[in-house]
Amino acid sequence: MKDILYKLFDYQYLSRDEAKQVLFEIVKGDVPETQIASLITSFLMRSISVDEILGFRDALLEMRVTVDLSDYSPLDIVGTGGDGKNTFNISTTSCFVVAGAGYNVVKHGNYGATSISGASNVIEQQGVKFSTDNDRFRKSLDKCHIAYLHAPLFSPALKAVAPVRKSLGVRNFFNVLGPLVNPVQPKYQMLGVYDLAMLRLYSYIYQEENRNFTIVHSMDGYDEVSLTSQFKVTSNNGEHLFMPEDLGFKTLSQNQLYGGDTPEEAASIFRNVINASATDAQMNVVIVNAALGIQTIEQQKSIEECIDIARDALYSKKALRVLQTFVEINS
Repeated sequence: MKDILYKLFDYQYLSRDEAKQVLFEIVKGDVPETQIASLITSFLMRSISVDEILGFRDALLEMRVTVDLSDYSPLDIVGTGGDGKNTFNISTTSCFVVAGAGYNVVKHGNYGATSISGASNVIEQQGVKFSTDNDRFRKSLDKCHIAYLHAPLFSPALKAVAPVRKSLGVRNFFNVLGPLVNPVQPKYQMLGVYDLAMLRLYSYIYQEENRNFTIVHSMDGYDEVSLTSQFKVTSNNGEHLFMPEDLGFKTLSQNQLYGGDTPEEAASIFRNVINASATDAQMNVVIVNAALGIQTIEQQKSIEECIDIARDALYSKKALRVLQTFVEINS
């Protein structure tokens, strides 16, 4: 590990195999937390390479608890996190709207490391008990089109570094890895990234692997479509730039997306949106992200058609019924 750190401090890049071995050593418990913190910090000093990302991902997937839900052809909607905006849980909420529209979703998430509330915080606040039970996941998908995988139960490396990530409190390469290591490797993925360099990096990886994907980035720094500025959408169908008004939405301000100061406040916003009793701003930002998730699956549909589908799923309370059934099955 010291040799690896010296190499990184000298601004050299790791090979794919070296990156893979580093995570194996961390999970074995052979690396002190101070060295893990140094490793994470070194990648804050320069951009991470494709080989480094793929090596870390190889290790996480090789060590993961496997679960096969491929016959459901699911979608995941996820953000890298680390944008520092403290929005409410837009991606998680959007997943329930997509499921309300009848599409299968397998959401992979964790507790907040660089934010007040991560996906797991919000899901847990609903009374859900996390599990690795494949039969439960299948029942959940059959009954309400959504299953939730709590990342530390499936990726021992994520659990091993969680205390260090939390104490550092800054975005790091584990934010980059999270979207790539959903244990089911879903057929469809919508990803939000915090900068254009990340958008290009993920786009290259997804295209190389022939994945069905949509990557979004709001140009003022959000890792989702925030409707606060112009935003870029990159998918199998190419790249497009939109203003909120192009899709029939008003431009929002940052404070309209505020996620609260506690996981309890974040969970309350989540419930209000799913209940269609939140502010128009909160519901519209969920609708547009859910619509892009739907379009990742329904690539022949226009974004306007997908917005109509998402809006109906939310306002007709289909998403609420999904949440109620989901909690009943998973509590």
